[in-house]
Amino acid sequence: MYVIMGGTGHVGSATAKALLARGEQVTIVTRNADHAPEWEASGANIAEADVEDVASLRAALRRGRRAFLLNPPADTTTNTDRVERHTVANILAALDGSGLEKIVAESTGGAQPGRYIGDLNVLWELEEGLHRQPIPAAINRAGYYMSNWDGFLASARDTGKLPTMFPADLAIPMVAPQDLGELAAARLVSPLDDVGIRYAEGPRRYTSSEVATAFAAALGRPVELDVVPRERWEEAFREFGFSDAAAVSYARMTAASLDEGFDMPEDAWRGSVALADYINCRVEVPAE
Repeated sequence: MYVIMGGTGHVGSATAKALLARGEQVTIVTRNADHAPEWEASGANIAEADVEDVASLRAALRRGRRAFLLNPPADTTTNTDRVERHTVANILAALDGSGLEKIVAESTGGAQPGRYIGDLNVLWELEEGLHRQPIPAAINRAGYYMSNWDGFLASARDTGKLPTMFPADLAIPMVAPQDLGELAAARLVSPLDDVGIRYAEGPRRYTSSEVATAFAAALGRPVELDVVPRERWEEAFREFGFSDAAAVSYARMTAASLDEGFDMPEDAWRGSVALADYINCRVEVPAE
């Protein structure tokens, strides 16, 4: 049995689907079983647990031999750094006594120590915690999620504008959740000695200009890139509804990623889902 955190989200659901397609037994961890009826219909089991409740999460993890760990993103109206560091600590605490024989964890390229640099420092703390505990742990450091563009679909469709903090012609590593799910599933079923960090990105690197072009083709209307200058990043995040603390954290994470080159080696594992195909699917089935 494989236990999947984040099974109702992008990467977690892709991981669960990949395992089910292999004929494996899967348990989806969710705060509310009423939110996952489609999983029961597909043959998955459901375990109710809350990342805020270590005992409930440990009980859910005990239902399987191996588990996929994903730290849930905090509401961006909160202090995201504080909330997400707290949930990382809870996940690590839940591993003690879980009885698991192997873990696969989702992380990010550029993970590093620090404070208020978003996923970079939060997921570094997750990685470090996994290194310190005894269960064999495989860690997947992902490129920029293609699903991060989902939130701008309405803007592209309704206004013809696609905001971005990235330079228009800078090619960066992007990867679709479906590919990350395939890699996570593969490492969940692989031998116990398949551990440590692997990097993952899509079939090639893409620019923000290519994202705008893909949206324009999928929507059948012109889409213009709106590059936000660095001095306005925090202000722009606040305009998106982020708290002051979250705006600082996300702006600093963006700066670190750009300045350090996204920390993605040339020999990274490469998925097969192209950017245009991903965006076409999201336009046909709008983001929730």
